[in-house]
Amino acid sequence: MTPDRTKKESPRVISPREDVALIEGYYSPQLDVDVRLNTNEAPEPPPPGFLKAVEEEFEAIALNRYPDRGAHELREAIAAFHGVDASQVYCANGSNEVLQSILLAYGGSGRVAVTFEPTYAMHAHIARVTGTTVISGERDEKFAIDKEEFERVLKAASGFGEENPAVSFICSPNNPTGQIEAKAIISFVLERAPGLVVVDEAYGQFAPRSALEDFAGSPNLVVVRTFSKTWSLAALRLGYAITTPKIVGCLEAVTLPYHLDALKQAAGRVALRYDAPMRGRVSRLVEERGHVTAELLDLGVSVCPSDANFVLIRPNAKKTAREIWEALLERSVLVRDVSSWPRLSGYLRVTIGTREENEAFLRALREVLLT
Repeated sequence: MTPDRTKKESPRVISPREDVALIEGYYSPQLDVDVRLNTNEAPEPPPPGFLKAVEEEFEAIALNRYPDRGAHELREAIAAFHGVDASQVYCANGSNEVLQSILLAYGGSGRVAVTFEPTYAMHAHIARVTGTTVISGERDEKFAIDKEEFERVLKAASGFGEENPAVSFICSPNNPTGQIEAKAIISFVLERAPGLVVVDEAYGQFAPRSALEDFAGSPNLVVVRTFSKTWSLAALRLGYAITTPKIVGCLEAVTLPYHLDALKQAAGRVALRYDAPMRGRVSRLVEERGHVTAELLDLGVSVCPSDANFVLIRPNAKKTAREIWEALLERSVLVRDVSSWPRLSGYLRVTIGTREENEAFLRALREVLLT
């Protein structure tokens, strides 16, 4: 029988990996509001003169040529800022791409990454996307990591192989709870973990100390930073890691060619010239954090101690966190509803903004709690 070639067969579409099909993306609402305090961005733009300086750099870029693949000048500038060698610096498109590169190089099938909940959701999310098994420990009642819990997680991870966990994530200051991790705990994890210890310091410049200062030279330490927060460059998407030259080489091996465009490299170099204005912004935000915390406590709101540019709060109201979030949104104030995150039922996270933004949030919250 001659086949009927006029009949079109439905095209076959391959399905994604089963584990990826079950993963939900990490999203924060982008809504048109008067006061946006939900994504921990810097409330102020870069300082005067920054854009002009970037424009001058841009005019010198040969746009018909690929950018510097190794981002050498940017790495040298970051290294000088931190007092390390350029061979210890790895740059990427935001700190999330840094995390992705770490997990591409050191995670994957048969490898384990550990997190301590509640914490930054992208650590576990990117791990799963790269096929890495995730084992989550729990923070204590003050949202800190304790030694016994790390030992428990270490034992669980070792069941997948003696080199596991391949990656141990410590977010310090922790997102969304806000506190810096104890120096003794980071030291303990560095001593006990068989793989990399990734200290995510996206909010590190708001904190009183850094793992870079305490544990310089540790062979398994990777400290991750970003330009999004203190440098007021969230739209730029630029992040970096400081670690050993050997680990940097492994991260570069899994990085796409020319992944960091020339304008981004130039803007990052220029930003580092404005160290004093950056420190001024940090000081103002730390002062505002104290002001907001005091006002919230006067309202009877529970506030977790914070070393970052945000505060985690529990309103202690008859309304649910979601109802309060929606009521604030009706008043054109957007904060982050984290009540669905592990162990955070009833909590909201609020970015510290300008004095005007903070006062608008406080006024709106007072109205919501009194109605």
